[in-house]
Amino acid sequence: MAFLARSFRENPVPASGTRSREFIRFRCAGREFILRQTILEPGGQSGWHYHDGTLFVLVTGGPLNHPATDCVPVTKRPWRIFREPSGRAHAHLARNLGDRPVRLTVVYVNPAGSPLSRSIAPPER
Repeated sequence: MAFLARSFRENPVPASGTRSREFIRFRCAGREFILRQTILEPGGQSGWHYHDGTLFVLVTGGPLNHPATDCVPVTKRPWRIFREPSGRAHAHLARNLGDRPVRLTVVYVNPAGSPLSRSIAPPER
């Protein structure tokens, strides 16, 4: 089990206006469990991506805009927990369209050795 640095670091491109920190990371039964916190500043976004594993996300601060590749508007309200399924079929964008920071507390349940996310090209609209 690894307890990781608690300082926030800017997230890599294609994300912008976001920073994250990890609290804990450990492997068990071929899975990697990660507890991570991300802040999206007003106008911040993750870039289009998907995950190899399943995520459980708690939203705090302000609402999270979270469309899938069909670009239908989806808003995740503060103090709600939602599940992000795995796989390219569940690609999405996380962005803050509000005027105050959005904080995400995320539990990742990934196949061991997988990246936190995989970027994709933005969908054609």
